[in-house]
Order: sequence, then C-alpha cells, then structure tokens
Amino acid sequence: MNKSVKYSAPALEKGLEILEFLSAENSPLSQSEIANGVSRSSNEIYRMLVSLENRGYIIRDDVSGKYSLSLKLFTLSRTHSPVEQLRFAAQIPMLELAQQVGHACHLSVLYDGQLLVVSQVKSPTPVSLSIAEGTLFPLLSTVSGRVILSQLSHKEQLKHIVKVTGLEAADHENMLSQLENVKSTKKLLCESELTLGVTDCASFVGKTESGLVAAVAVSALSSALIKDVEKEALLSAVEVAAEKINVSLGL
Repeated sequence: MNKSVKYSAPALEKGLEILEFLSAENSPLSQSEIANGVSRSSNEIYRMLVSLENRGYIIRDDVSGKYSLSLKLFTLSRTHSPVEQLRFAAQIPMLELAQQVGHACHLSVLYDGQLLVVSQVKSPTPVSLSIAEGTLFPLLSTVSGRVILSQLSHKEQLKHIVKVTGLEAADHENMLSQLENVKSTKKLLCESELTLGVTDCASFVGKTESGLVAAVAVSALSSALIKDVEKEALLSAVEVAAEKINVSLGL
C-alpha cells in the first residue's frame, strides 16, 4: 500500500538508510563505502554515524575504522514476542471482520507441525461457530493450514506432507498441486474436512521471508452461505482483513 509522504524527517530517514544498508552487507564498511551505498556524501552521513555509534546501533572498528551493525536491533526485536505483535495487529481488523460478516473469526500460526489458534473474535450474532484460542489442529486438514503452507518453500511443504500417516506418493503430489493452486491467491474457501456442515475461509497473513506466517479465517455454517455471491463476499472480507493486519505489522 503506497502512502503519500505528508511529513519529512531527513535526519531520521538518513539514519534508517544507513541501518538498512548495513543490515544487507556481510562485512564492515568504511564511511565512504556507506556514503556511496546510500547515495549521500561522506560529510552528510558523518554526524549520523557518530550518533548511531554513540547509541550502540553500530560498531566502529578501532583498527580499520569500518562500521558494522551491533546486536542492539536484534536485542530490541527480541523483547517483543512475534505472536503478541501479531495478535495486537490483528485485533481491530478481526473485530471489523466479525462485525461485517456476522461470523466469529480466528487467527492461526504454525506450531510444532500443527496449526495453533492464537486469537479469536466472537460473532456479534447470538448463534455462530467459535474456535477457542490455544486449539491445535492437523495442519493439512485445515484451510488455514493449507493457506499458510502454500506460501512456504517446496521443501518445507513436503516436510509437513510426509508427516501425515497413510498418504501415498501420489497423495503427496496431489497435495503439492493443491498448494500450488493456492500460492498465487493466498486465500481459500472450501468445506471443512474436520466438521460436517461447516465452510472455512482463510487468507494469508505475514511475510515468508521474515518467518512471520499466519492466516486469518472464518468458520461458518454452510447453510449460511448458500449462494456463491455470499461465499465471494466472505472471501473478499477475509482477504481485506488480512491486508489490514499486514499493514498494521508494517508489511
């Protein structure tokens, strides 16, 4: 999502450019090398390098004078649980989703080869399905699980598939093919394999490269989704909720 820049903070932007550039490099760099990398002059970044070093975000080698990232950013990131960040980012989008579609919704992540429900919002209507937080489900038997798996590498997909007992080699290929069909859309709606008379709808949340992968989903009584237009509306609403969560996560 592109947003027009309303306010500018040149000093902050300069510092972030330096941190982002150093994070992509494998070896320490000199002041001039960093300046070239961020398309600025050496004089322009000097005071910023001194400030970042004083704050402990970068380290300057006493001998070579070259700079590298410290572990401060890593330490700061470790003070916040990724799941808690995910739950916080999903609160409002999930509340809006439940209000819009009239069904409970839930958020799930991968956990020890299974699907773990980490957050749920109840429906505003008197009667609906609700998936309790902390519930574990077989990964491949759920729509959310398949949506998440579809975004992983072929190797990771196969690792989870072969763990399922009773599946033949042909079944492996069939499942891989199903995941490939979901990969581009990052969403899926179909009848539940675990509960009769239930339709599940899920959309991918997160970014595979960051290791943060999840799915936001709605489980509705199939009788409440008789028309195709109702299913399309539900799928669209869940997809929009996923996009909002990603925006809240900074993705």
